[in-house]
Amino acid sequence: MDSQTRYPKIFSCEFFPPTTDEGMRKLFAAREALMRMRPAFFSVTYGAGGSTRDRTFQAIQAIQTHSGVDAAPHLTCVASTRAGTREILDYYRAQGIHRVVALRGDLPSGMREFGEFRYANELVEFIRAETGDHFHIEVAAYPEFHPQAPNIEHDLLNFKRKVEAGANGAITQYFYNPDAYFRFVDDCEKLGIDLPIVPGIMPITNCTQLARFSDNCGAEIPRWIRKRLEGFGDDRDAIRAYGLEVVTDLCRRLLDGGAPGLHFYTMNQAGPTLAIWERLGLTVA
Repeated sequence: MDSQTRYPKIFSCEFFPPTTDEGMRKLFAAREALMRMRPAFFSVTYGAGGSTRDRTFQAIQAIQTHSGVDAAPHLTCVASTRAGTREILDYYRAQGIHRVVALRGDLPSGMREFGEFRYANELVEFIRAETGDHFHIEVAAYPEFHPQAPNIEHDLLNFKRKVEAGANGAITQYFYNPDAYFRFVDDCEKLGIDLPIVPGIMPITNCTQLARFSDNCGAEIPRWIRKRLEGFGDDRDAIRAYGLEVVTDLCRRLLDGGAPGLHFYTMNQAGPTLAIWERLGLTVA
């Protein structure tokens, strides 16, 4: 963990592009509320195969133009072409975007091929070749290891390839076991991987939704947390209160242990993230 303590603390938030105008209004309201955290950037996800492209562009443009905070659009390999990716990069440069999140992404049901980029390191390498150092590139990291990786060593080497291709930083999949993060960082240091690895944080507000997300992405919900959440039944207030306690403690342990910031998966809601932020006693504008 020693290498992580020398990086400045970076705090950021992630949104997904809504499919309705009302959803977009709620996203913008959440963005305004989260400005109190003085985030380094707001990232915006990109639907499989570009299915949310227009909404992603709309959200990115509004963040970049009106919030005074850097916008960081996601780019994925799914259904990608070099020409199409070049067009998107040119658009982002014209909008004054200087930060992107480069991901492999997950194939949607019925799709068999990723596109011209199969792996995130190929996408990172292309961005660097096309744009030089214009973009600060974030990539994904998996402290509990990618669900499709055959073994730990393979997953770590894949991560190293992304770093060597030109990544500037990494954001992890969410997790609830801080030891998994610290062990992952130690393993990276042994491989000579040198960049800030920021923990991804998922607030706990809905037990069923969290279990579904975790099953899909391979994030582990420790048994002691899952059993306590199940014990609350339909008591949403109790679930939120317990979730706030658990995730705040997780964030505190990560920051005290030297993590170079936190990246919040907001689900387009400001309340849960701000509650954690205030519990941590961090600066609020």
